[in-house]
Amino acid sequence: LVVVCFLTISLCALSSEDVLSKDAGECAICLEELQQGDTIARLPCLCIYHKGQVFLGMDINHEKVSFTGCIDEWFEVNRSCPEHPSD
Repeated sequence: LVVVCFLTISLCALSSEDVLSKDAGECAICLEELQQGDTIARLPCLCIYHKGQVFLGMDINHEKVSFTGCIDEWFEVNRSCPEHPSD
């Protein structure tokens, strides 16, 4: 991952999308567990968050329940890592 410092570049462009190889605790944004196989974004500070569609399970009508990845929504209104806002 190459980081280029321009004032106009968004942190989304600096994140690396990956699939989690093992459970990694709790996502600091949604507080759901980061589980093996989840699609994640790894920021330059090495923090990881859900990325893309996150599948939660089935509802009572047997339809898939999911939400947009946490970091995608976070970066719509924020310009820094949720755990390192001064970086």
